[in-house]
Amino acid sequence: NKKTITVVGGNLFKIAQEQYGDATQWAAIADANGLTDPQLSGMQTLIIPSASMAANYAGGILGNVE
Repeated sequence: NKKTITVVGGNLFKIAQEQYGDATQWAAIADANGLTDPQLSGMQTLIIPSASMAANYAGGILGNVE
């Protein structure tokens, strides 16, 4: 259950807070979109993984998914 959103600039912390109610889940969005930097520039369409997928990213650290 993925959805997409289009944003102009901003950062993944804010998007994760808006989408999941938890800014530390930014890494799930980053991973789904092949990003490593939480800062965004320009217009981008992002894949937003389901909340259950995002829960696999403990503490917002990339690479924690087993």
